[in-house]
Amino acid sequence: MARPHPVFQPLTEAAFQARAKALIALLYGARTDEVMRRLNRLVNAHRTDFPPHDGAAHPELWSQRDQWLILYGDSLLEADRAPLAVLDDFLQSRLGEVISGVHVLPFFPWSSDDGFSVIHYREVNPALGDWSDIRRLAGHRDLMVDLVLNHVSRESLWFADYLGGNLPGRDFFVEMDPATDLSAVVRPRSSPLLVPVSTRRGVRHLWATFSEDQIDLNFANPDVLLEFVGILLFYLEQGARIIRLDAIAYLWKRPGTPCIHLPQTHAIVRLLRALVDHLAPGTLIITETNVPHEENISYFGLERLADATQASSSPQPDEAHLVYQFPLPPLLLHTLTSGEAGTLARWLESLPDLPPGCSYLNFTASHDGIGVRPLEGWLASHDIEALMALMQRFGGFVSMRSRADGSDSPYELNITWFDAMSGTRKGPDPWQVERFLLSQHLMLALKGIPAIYLHCLTATQNDHDGVEHSGRLRSINRKRWQRNDLEELLDSRHTSTRDVFLALTRRLAIRRDEPCFHPDAGQRVLASPPSLLILERGPLDDGRRLLAIHNVTDQRQPLAFPGIDNDDWQDRVAGGAWQRQDSLGPYRTLWLVSPGGGSHGAVS
Repeated sequence: MARPHPVFQPLTEAAFQARAKALIALLYGARTDEVMRRLNRLVNAHRTDFPPHDGAAHPELWSQRDQWLILYGDSLLEADRAPLAVLDDFLQSRLGEVISGVHVLPFFPWSSDDGFSVIHYREVNPALGDWSDIRRLAGHRDLMVDLVLNHVSRESLWFADYLGGNLPGRDFFVEMDPATDLSAVVRPRSSPLLVPVSTRRGVRHLWATFSEDQIDLNFANPDVLLEFVGILLFYLEQGARIIRLDAIAYLWKRPGTPCIHLPQTHAIVRLLRALVDHLAPGTLIITETNVPHEENISYFGLERLADATQASSSPQPDEAHLVYQFPLPPLLLHTLTSGEAGTLARWLESLPDLPPGCSYLNFTASHDGIGVRPLEGWLASHDIEALMALMQRFGGFVSMRSRADGSDSPYELNITWFDAMSGTRKGPDPWQVERFLLSQHLMLALKGIPAIYLHCLTATQNDHDGVEHSGRLRSINRKRWQRNDLEELLDSRHTSTRDVFLALTRRLAIRRDEPCFHPDAGQRVLASPPSLLILERGPLDDGRRLLAIHNVTDQRQPLAFPGIDNDDWQDRVAGGAWQRQDSLGPYRTLWLVSPGGGSHGAVS
């Protein structure tokens, strides 16, 4: 049965007003009319900056050609040039069309956490370039921009206002009596939740989820929400097409609750979605919530959508378009270091069917560490402990968080993905490059949109000097390349950087032209021994389907399973008819296509 493509579905004026008012009422109660008037003034002030629409549907939101890159604005450095300009030049010259979108991590003036403690939201860090550089990037590729809305830098003007008791910042933060029982609050860090601050009114204690420099904002004050609506619209005007809601899960605070995933937080995500669907249809909202899987996908609003289905024949998703597949990196790490794909297969089989307009962002590595919390319920504690010990053996670190009882538990593994592939539980071995490439090929085959961290593309090793210099464990995976050094490695034979870069860009070029990799094409895990992971993508309307076959071990594995002999398979990687084989080499992948009735079918 054909499934409709997700389309740019604009939200009409009447629908926007109704949805926004309902959400504002949930958030601010008796102040609803006042906040709605202010919201409409803000929206109307920006309306002329966006092209008008007639409410009709537009072409699809995404396709198999969507392949994104994640990096910092200064990941590539070159003497006497703005890093953002260097980045754009590198993307154009080295990657061309194989990368359709780029996530430039926070490029604003900042005071800590490599950009995630923002000082000025409407400025580009002058050390990186200016807004013209950002607009140039956005002109060449879909641009993802972070809306860092949970917290702000202590060096911001808002915080200076707070210290002096001046508007608007005076009421922008969450003051809390340190005697308040906050034991129910879920913590992503081991730092104190409340930080003492000296103000003109004396010492106050402020909520700080992540660090003493990143002070949480008070969204119970509608002024804060409206500030961020204006910031969001400004980013769209600069060319952003994808908005990443950083640390969104912790946004709303209410003592006595876990202060994570509260209904008000979901309401704010839905309000931002309504704004972009109304003013800039085709803009994508992605939520960043590094938590267990069921909590993570709650930002699709599937339960609410299911309830609405009973009252309406065709309800539309109205929360996030995309969520990160946070369980994927640690489960894939377990798979390739243990040599068993059964756990990964069971997790993939558990993924719910998503409605049109919702999809996953698949990745193996990012600027953060490899999350441990998403493993809850999937791996036994001894397997998690073995994984942590192995990553430390390969030169990595383990970051901790505080539990409600005051104890510490692992939060993430800090290591480059390339070095995480150094070996198996048996120790380091000669298969690092092959194992690494298998991890990327598997991720690229999954349903959803793939995102590759620059340091995967360049096979970057652990940056221990960076850790020593910054004092932060995450710096191990945030190397800043001198462009000349990187270009030399890319142009030199027999370097891991060159081998990985060429292999991945070639595979990306193949993938972007394969319709079975459309983000909405069906996905099914086929029965196989635990040494193999076999995925079927499709079938499309014309019957076309693809098998992605992965050997997750360091031994050659027999290649025999039901259906392999029933079709005339084409080898999508080697080209031409598949030369049948009875086994698959260590860490090898096959992409086999059964063309069906045509070469390019619609998603079914």
